[in-house]
Amino acid sequence: MSQSVERFSNRVADYARYRPGYPREILSLFESDCGLTPHSIIADIGSGTGKLSELFLTNGNPVFGVEPNALMRETADALLANYPGFRSVNGTAEATTLADSSVDFVTAAQAFHWFDPVVAKVEAARILKAGGWAALIWNDRKLTSTPFLEDYEAVLLKYGTDYKEVRHDTAEALIKGFFAPEQVKLKVFSNEQVFDLVGLRGRVRSSSYTPTPEHPNFSSMMTELEQIFEKHKQNSRVVFDYDTKVFFGHLPQSR
Repeated sequence: MSQSVERFSNRVADYARYRPGYPREILSLFESDCGLTPHSIIADIGSGTGKLSELFLTNGNPVFGVEPNALMRETADALLANYPGFRSVNGTAEATTLADSSVDFVTAAQAFHWFDPVVAKVEAARILKAGGWAALIWNDRKLTSTPFLEDYEAVLLKYGTDYKEVRHDTAEALIKGFFAPEQVKLKVFSNEQVFDLVGLRGRVRSSSYTPTPEHPNFSSMMTELEQIFEKHKQNSRVVFDYDTKVFFGHLPQSR
């Protein structure tokens, strides 16, 4: 297993509970602009604990959740057990194991920055049906929209183990090349999470770039986190604001 696959293994429970979901407006966008129907087959690449997969499953879509991390897959299997259309697949963006021309949509939510974009592009084009769509999706946490989020960002910059290196905004420069020579469209939706202190602690633990409890900086980080919570809380809650970015388009067909 590569380091990128393993790095979430000790964070799965917090990831499943405290990471944001995705707004239902994504379904409306794909219906109006991409012809999504409940019969469209989805390959959700890097599906993790199934947060985006569940959005499509509630729409009736069959979903292949392609995820290389065994603990993530097992968690998704448990959380999505009531959806008969979900199939968990041990695969990667570069080798999904899915059949040629077998899906209508290839999606990747909060995952593209872990891919080899050149190889993943070829694989996505292989499994897409003619005229199929690809979508790269992120919940992009706003960094400076409120004093709380400014202070939260400062904590991550201070204590993050490799925060600057793995922040997904660095991957956005690669998106145009992933779709090229086809055009890529962008749609942005608002999203948010509201946390008490327990939830805020879980949210920071869910991030792969923060110290684990065994790390010498963990206690200091959590102390500062509690301090900014007390400073900014309203009705014992703080709010995370996100821009949910949806980059979508066709991929060039090599066959």
